Amino acid sequence: MPRRRWTGPLLALLLTVLTPLPAAAAESSAAPARTGTAQGASAVPLPSLKATTTQVASGLRRPTNVVAPDDGTNRLFITEKPGTVRVYRPGTGLAPDPLIDITSAVDESGNERGLLGIALPPDFAQSQDLYLAYTAQPDGAVTLARYRLDESRLEVLLSQEHAEYNNHNGGQLAFGPDGKLYWSIGDGGGSGDPLRAGQRLDTLLGKIVRIDVSRACGPLPYCVPADNPFVGRAGARSEIWLYGLRNPWRFSFDAADGSMWIGDVGQGRWEEIDHIPAGRGGLNLGWSCYEGLEKFQGGHCVPGETHTKPVFTYSPYTGGCSVIGGQVYRGRQYADLVGGTYIATDFCSSTVWALRPDGRGGYEQAEIGEMPTQVSSIGTTAEGEFYVVNDLPGGLHRVSFAREEPTCRVNRSVKSWGTGTTVDLTVTNTGTVPVNGWTLEFSLALGQTVVSDWNTDMTQLSNVIRATNASHNATIAPGASVTLGYLANHTGDTSPPPRFKLNGDACAVGR
Repeated sequence: MPRRRWTGPLLALLLTVLTPLPAAAAESSAAPARTGTAQGASAVPLPSLKATTTQVASGLRRPTNVVAPDDGTNRLFITEKPGTVRVYRPGTGLAPDPLIDITSAVDESGNERGLLGIALPPDFAQSQDLYLAYTAQPDGAVTLARYRLDESRLEVLLSQEHAEYNNHNGGQLAFGPDGKLYWSIGDGGGSGDPLRAGQRLDTLLGKIVRIDVSRACGPLPYCVPADNPFVGRAGARSEIWLYGLRNPWRFSFDAADGSMWIGDVGQGRWEEIDHIPAGRGGLNLGWSCYEGLEKFQGGHCVPGETHTKPVFTYSPYTGGCSVIGGQVYRGRQYADLVGGTYIATDFCSSTVWALRPDGRGGYEQAEIGEMPTQVSSIGTTAEGEFYVVNDLPGGLHRVSFAREEPTCRVNRSVKSWGTGTTVDLTVTNTGTVPVNGWTLEFSLALGQTVVSDWNTDMTQLSNVIRATNASHNATIAPGASVTLGYLANHTGDTSPPPRFKLNGDACAVGR
């Protein structure tokens, strides 16, 4: 399961808001070139999108992942934490008996252990083989196994010791466009990477692994691809593809360009999403030298290392706790709305985020709705349509998208000098009813601190700003506007807020 920040059955809800990724701060010397807007991408502005869900099944036991075989059956396979795989069909619902039961092999002690991931190979319809990631009896070792469906037989392929702590197991499995199997493993748990696993190459903890499961090599029941980045490097595990990760609970591949999107759960200040072009192995994503874009106090920094920065970060100060990495929409039903758009959420806030490369080296971003509570995974049908499962109370939900124009617009005017910047905001009511009393929420770039404000009562928590109306501008009539602004100190990044919410509704953003 995704990491909670403190032990216990559930987190108390906070509040949530995005943290912008300034375009100037998005690249490092080691960062991969960003992919442009992929073919088939929608031109609909992200703030004009609305995501909703419809529950289609209940009674699941802490579901962790959902995948679909491309075999013409229209089935979904859903993993449950205790060690079972259930089958859902749109016409008949959730089958009462599990397709797979490996509960005797699974250690589900603690909140985050259990059966965590599932992947279907391209030849599943013929081979009837599938792959499972789980924490194994008796010591919680994170384990990758092949399950032969026609024989009901479990065959362990690869295992990584994970005995010190029961959290940060990772657990995503996916076949890449190259036909290789990728597996994410957390840093071994605890707080602050006590094992210093993220930056070490002698362990699979804190990594994404890449192996060839179509054949065996010598004593191994799999092969290490010859083009893996650390093949032949003394002291390094040759299975490693990416390193410097904390708890990459969910990642996915974009079917159009083969790029990888990773949701890496943060320590306490930043949740992050990474976007890696196809074929770019060997990159260091920063943990525990960095958390998000910020140097992590007490972290492990290796001299001479360069780091690939996330394309999106957000602060948990307003409700989030664990990013749930999602998928790029490549289905047909909503292609004109969200084609080419990456959709993710958060376990606690349930916020739906949409990200899309803007073709200029940056990313459009917007909040476009809410998921059900405690979503643990976003999956797709064989045709690319979206479903989500939620941990508790254990449901399956179909995701829909619609166009819904925002009822507010914010224009920005920025003047910067030295270590200071002033930002004037014009907020327009583009809806049809008056706004009586308002709160504008937005987030600042890293290193910006509000010094003073005007025409509003402004408070700052970390990078999160809440601006409430003054007595003289509490009402905004349809078509009318109010102006407000602030003076802030900065440490080099003077970019304005990229997105805003007025009374909880996302606003269009002008200049």
